Amino acid sequence: MSGASVTGRICSWVEGNLDKDFTLEEMSEELNYSKFYMERVFKENTGTTIYRYVQGRRLEEAARKLAETKRPVVEIALETGYGSQQAFARAFRCVYGCTPREYRRSFVPGQNRISMLLRGNRAGTFLCRGGLAA
Repeated sequence: MSGASVTGRICSWVEGNLDKDFTLEEMSEELNYSKFYMERVFKENTGTTIYRYVQGRRLEEAARKLAETKRPVVEIALETGYGSQQAFARAFRCVYGCTPREYRRSFVPGQNRISMLLRGNRAGTFLCRGGLAA
């Protein structure tokens, strides 16, 4: 099986298990690959680690839920695999440059881009659904 096929299987498995707490050992057992093989092939094909990919996908899902629902932040944090609202807020801020609450307040439904003021007069633009913080 090619590296791209293995990577595709890993990504598909992650997508189906984003809402669950899992380890690389559990993933490797279910996919029938060694943990080290999966990590090496995934990194070669994506340029990132499985852990970072999972974290990024969970944060994308959380950002989508923050923008599209009025559910409590703590509920979204727990649903997306974070053990606490504080851990979720730290990870979210690292990626999006703002807290989950600030992100939610800045979102305007129906737009693909949201703009918000970050500390002082520095403006940041965030792309919804898979975009990068600028």
